[in-house]
Amino acid sequence: MKKTGFVWHEKYMWHDTGNALGVLPPNGEFQPWVHFENPETKRRLKNLMDAYGLTPKLEPIHPIAATVEQVQRVHTADYIERIRSMSADKGGNAGESAPFGPGSYEIALLAAGGCITAAHTILDGLVTNAYALVRPCGHHAEADRGRGFCIFSNVAITVKDILSRDDISRVAVVDWDVHHGNGTESVFYDNPNVLTISIHEDSLYPYNRGAIEDIGEGAGKGFNINIPLPPGCGGGAYHAAMERIVLPALESFNPDMILVASGLDASTWDPLGHMMLLSSHYRSMTQQLLEVAIRLCKGRLLVCHEGGYSAGYVPFCGIAIIEALNGEESGVIDPFARHESAWQLLQSNQEEAINKALQAAAILSVAA
Repeated sequence: MKKTGFVWHEKYMWHDTGNALGVLPPNGEFQPWVHFENPETKRRLKNLMDAYGLTPKLEPIHPIAATVEQVQRVHTADYIERIRSMSADKGGNAGESAPFGPGSYEIALLAAGGCITAAHTILDGLVTNAYALVRPCGHHAEADRGRGFCIFSNVAITVKDILSRDDISRVAVVDWDVHHGNGTESVFYDNPNVLTISIHEDSLYPYNRGAIEDIGEGAGKGFNINIPLPPGCGGGAYHAAMERIVLPALESFNPDMILVASGLDASTWDPLGHMMLLSSHYRSMTQQLLEVAIRLCKGRLLVCHEGGYSAGYVPFCGIAIIEALNGEESGVIDPFARHESAWQLLQSNQEEAINKALQAAAILSVAA
C-alpha cells in the first residue's frame, strides 16, 4: 500500500474563469489579460510532479462527483440550481468575484467529490494521507453564494459527509490560505464537533471577516479560531502560530481526522497576498500536522488545494507539501529558496498579533 493518495482529474483544468485584468472583468477601458485564478498554477504543479517521477509514487484516487444531496448539506437548493442553470448556458458569476464558464457546474461537483473520495479512501485505510489537487477552490463559498473564485465549499462538504460515518465524531480543519476561510467558518460556527482554524493575513479578504473575537456561537463557541497576521509574515511567524496555537488546539480537541484548506498564496511571490512563505515553510507546517495527526488520529490527514496565484512558485510549494506527506523527496530543488532573509524571523508586531489570538483561543483556555 502506498502511503499517500493523490486526487487529480484533467477536467479540473477546464474550469474557465475567462479573461480579466487579474480579477477585474474586461470593460473596454483596459487591455484584458488572464484571470488570476487560471489553470496554470495547478497544471504546472502536476507537470513538475510528473517530470520528477513523484506522481507514480502516490496512490491515484479517482474522483467521484459529489451528488446534489451531498452539496445540499452546505449549500441551498436554490443556489445549486442557479449554478447548474448558468453553467448549462453561458456561465456567469456565482456571487462575488466567482466567475465561471459553461460546464463548470459539473467540474465543481467533481472538485468537491474529489475531496470526499480522498477522505473516505483515508478513512477506509487504503492510504494514510492524501493530497487533493482540485479546482475550483472552495473555502470562500457560502451557503447561498460563491465568493473569491469559489463555487462549492469543497472542504465543508467533505467534513459534513464524513461526519455521517459511525467511526467519525470530531473533525478539525486548518486553513493556511492567505485569505480568511469564511465559508468553512460559517458552516460550522455553531458546531462543537468541528474545530475550524484559519491563519490568514489580517483584513485582506473577505474584508470584514476573520477577526480574533469570532470564536463561534452557541454550542460551537470556542471551536473557531482565527489567527489574523500582519502583512509581511514569514516562516518565523507561521511557525510560532502553529506551535503556540494550532498544534495545542488540535491536541485539546483530539479529532478523528484533520483536513487542510491549503492555499499557497501566503508565499513570498504571490500577487494576491503580502506574506513571505517559502516552500520550506509549507513543508515544515505539513510535517507539524503530520506528527500531531499520527499521535491523535492514525495519521489521517487530507490536504485540499485552495488558492495560490504565482504560476512560477506554487508548484514548488505544492510539491514540498506532497513530499512531506509521502516522506520521500523527489529531487526538486526550489530555485527561490536562497531568498530566505532575516525578515523571516518572528518580528515583535507579529508576536503581538499571535499572542492576541492565543488569548482568544477559548479551546486552549478550557484545556488549561
